Amino acid sequence: MDQTHNRRKFLSLAATTGLTLSLPRTLFSMPNPALVAEGKRVGIIGLDTSHSTAFTKELNSPTAGPELDGYRVVAAYPKGSNDIESSTSRVAGYTEEVKKLGVEIVNSIEDLLAKVDVVLLETNDGRLHREQALKVFKAGKRVFIDKPIAASLADVKAIFDAAKKANVPTFSASSLRYMTSAQDIAQGKTVGKVLGADAFSPSPIEKTHPDLFWYGIHGVETLFTVMGPGCKQVSRTHTKDTDVVVGIWNDDRVGTFRGIRAGKTGYGGTAYGEKGIAPIGPYEGYKALLVQIVEFFKTGKPPVSPEETLEIFAFMEAAEESKRKGGATVTLESVLKKV
Repeated sequence: MDQTHNRRKFLSLAATTGLTLSLPRTLFSMPNPALVAEGKRVGIIGLDTSHSTAFTKELNSPTAGPELDGYRVVAAYPKGSNDIESSTSRVAGYTEEVKKLGVEIVNSIEDLLAKVDVVLLETNDGRLHREQALKVFKAGKRVFIDKPIAASLADVKAIFDAAKKANVPTFSASSLRYMTSAQDIAQGKTVGKVLGADAFSPSPIEKTHPDLFWYGIHGVETLFTVMGPGCKQVSRTHTKDTDVVVGIWNDDRVGTFRGIRAGKTGYGGTAYGEKGIAPIGPYEGYKALLVQIVEFFKTGKPPVSPEETLEIFAFMEAAEESKRKGGATVTLESVLKKV
């Protein structure tokens, strides 16, 4: 029975018996795909990351605000990574969570694409994103690709090239980009013109991905949010517990990323500007990113350009090359020429 039938049944029973009935909350929070407005049916690929459940809870909440514009997650394909244990171990639990929120579980990406209008590609393993995204592009559906957009710089470029060829808009971003403080700094509201910045985040290493791609992406994207694009070279200092990457921008501004693997971790940084010095942070959760994703689904206009995302990943790839060369300076141009 769908939720509308159940509601009518309860209300009819109340009217005929005179009883005051408490209706189960889930009857009103579970989205019936047939009742979700055309164009607003959201599908998820990959239930091996907490982002999948967080986004579903926000979109499918009975109190979801107008900024989410009636978009609802109606179906999900749960399979994520094949071999990253921290990902594969989550699938069963997250599958049960989204099922309770009214999401239909399907057996393939093809099945998913037949039931939805737009896609959240949430697979935690960036190595799978290129293959998965190509299927979405072929179906002509707008897609947000969660971090990391890919596990190699070559795949990042290939994804954007394929999206352009298929004329299907896509984008990727960390939720750290949309911290209020970071946006205010980037827009010149806090310190005026940004002359430099330091950013930090956890940066655990996953052997299947270049070091910073896996989680350091959060801090690197924070850095680019306030500094903007235009980095020309990087050098990296690496120890067991810490990474420090120093970037030089085309106008000689300096931005640094600190990746933390020991002691207290967190997200944030400091921006240095013409009119002041200000903290970057605190982190405020996923909601602000989700609002940007919904706006992208509506308009087809990516809030982050492919060029900036490609530069962010070139920054991290150059940092990987610098590590291999014992901390030597590596230009972003040199790594981009290889893809």
